[in-house]
Amino acid sequence: MSTERAAAIDAFLKESGWGAAARLPMPGDASTRRYIRLDRAGRKAMLMDQPQGAEAPVASALATPEERRALGYNAVARLAGADIGRFVAAANFLRSQGLSAPDIIAADVARGLAIIEDLGDGLYCDVADANNELELYAAAAEVLAALHRHDAPSLLLPDKALHAYDETALLAEVDLLTEWFMPVAVGGQVSVEMTAEHRALWRDVLAATLTAPTVFVHRDYHAQNLMWLPHRQGLARVGLIDFQDAVAGSRAYDLISLVEDARRDVPPEIAQTTTTHYLETMRQQGTPVDERAFRSQMAVMAAQRNAKIAGIFARLYKRDGKPRYLGYLSRVWGYLNRDLEDPALASLKAWYDRAIPREKRGAPEGVAF
Repeated sequence: MSTERAAAIDAFLKESGWGAAARLPMPGDASTRRYIRLDRAGRKAMLMDQPQGAEAPVASALATPEERRALGYNAVARLAGADIGRFVAAANFLRSQGLSAPDIIAADVARGLAIIEDLGDGLYCDVADANNELELYAAAAEVLAALHRHDAPSLLLPDKALHAYDETALLAEVDLLTEWFMPVAVGGQVSVEMTAEHRALWRDVLAATLTAPTVFVHRDYHAQNLMWLPHRQGLARVGLIDFQDAVAGSRAYDLISLVEDARRDVPPEIAQTTTTHYLETMRQQGTPVDERAFRSQMAVMAAQRNAKIAGIFARLYKRDGKPRYLGYLSRVWGYLNRDLEDPALASLKAWYDRAIPREKRGAPEGVAF
């Protein structure tokens, strides 16, 4: 951390009445955010440190200035800028729905700093086991059904739109696979023609999902971003974090994030039961969905998400020097291979079978992680 950033944090904490708090830095992840646990005479909170303007993962898929100009400034800008104000706005929206997003104690959007409620240490990935897993995943499905009662809000705050998870964003994400995973796994740069073909096939497959109603999409709704709060009641038992990249998109996306978790094995029976419970909860609350159409959306969104993740994890290794993420690639490709068996993805399956041999669908050989 630079001296200038440290001084900004000191000033913010002092201004917010937390200057004397003890500080315990938390382990980092794949993002540019840092968290520091604060303890002020027994009252706990979390400092969220998000330098403004840090590039979001999807933005770097738009590799050249020509690509960025072709998409237009606004499309690129909304993919690229980290904004703590979006976290604050999303937290306030989620709490207005009766959900357990952290309370915002203090925030300085200009400096990219916030003090937020500390929801504890009960991450799903740490507390889920054979005895409670079904209960935890059912509760997470019920939270999604509650969010999906209504269409996506157009605004989180007067100056914070909930951006559409549209064709531009979805295609930029799948480009990460050809830009980062394939050169690492297969070797050499991918031709312009092959990249264009991959993108065109995805454009065709995604078309049907883009006409469906949109809802609030957390975008990283999985066991490392869900907290189990058993002392609370009903929907509030599920704590929500890391939702600053929320968008307006498909109902299927967050459910897929939950049951095809890149970092944790979700037993097939839990995944199936969770999906069925979501559909039944939607029906019981008076917002039923067509199951056949929804499961088709799930297959498409699952393949899109897993293709993106394969690209992101390869980039974390190649560009950012974080080889541990390669350890997840076998699981991600296991999901993706299964997703591609859906009839709606036949054209893409043929492309993947031609472009990426089965033995290359995982971590590259000889890399320690």
